[in-house]
Amino acid sequence: MKEVAPKIGLKNYSMCLKDAVEIFTKELINCLFDENYQQEKGTATKNKFFKILERLSIENKDCFWLDFESSFKEIRRKLDLDAVFALNSDPAAKSLREIYLAYPGFYAIAVYRLSHQLLKQEIPVLPRMMSEFAHGLTGTDIHPGAQIGDSFFIDHATGIVIGETTVIKNNVTIFQGVTLGGIQVKKSLASTKRHPTIENNVTIYANATILGGDVVIGENSIIGANVCVTESIPKDVIVIEKLENKIIKKTR
Repeated sequence: MKEVAPKIGLKNYSMCLKDAVEIFTKELINCLFDENYQQEKGTATKNKFFKILERLSIENKDCFWLDFESSFKEIRRKLDLDAVFALNSDPAAKSLREIYLAYPGFYAIAVYRLSHQLLKQEIPVLPRMMSEFAHGLTGTDIHPGAQIGDSFFIDHATGIVIGETTVIKNNVTIFQGVTLGGIQVKKSLASTKRHPTIENNVTIYANATILGGDVVIGENSIIGANVCVTESIPKDVIVIEKLENKIIKKTR
């Protein structure tokens, strides 16, 4: 006798929202950096926000928008600091205009700062959808729950992962392929700090991996390319790969 699959009630997850969030995110960033665009498209962008929340069955849409909109000035301030830091850090950068318009790492940071604000407002799902849009566009996966300070620079962008409980302080530079991840992926650890802390003025070079919620990379340190770090590193050191990780005291 032929087996019949049990009937399963299907839920409507509104997959078309992925397209709506992509358009909303693009327009939101355009409004943030272009006054003329904001004047022309600002109301339409706000209405897209309301429509997305409606499709996600989220109430208090007006309050959410007012709080979100009031954060734009501070988000723009932080992004301007990020852009200046990128210009001063990268010898290939010729102008601030180039950073704003052509650097995928900067775009990923812009989406992160906006999605992080929405997460702080306890809006579900939308922040992750925005971060996944940026991930697909730039190759940079920054969880909106990460805490990132001022003057953050991502060079080349591709292949970067920054986990949910990562803490990155000020004046930090990371290169392509860097992973700031968890050493374990057990669901029971969901409410614990699983990802590292990066102190001020740290540089992390290409394809380095730093794992663990108790791991702290001390200020002014440099993590070299291809290094895997699973324990804390003191301040003012250089960590390089040479058969095994080697720590060198920095000279001032």
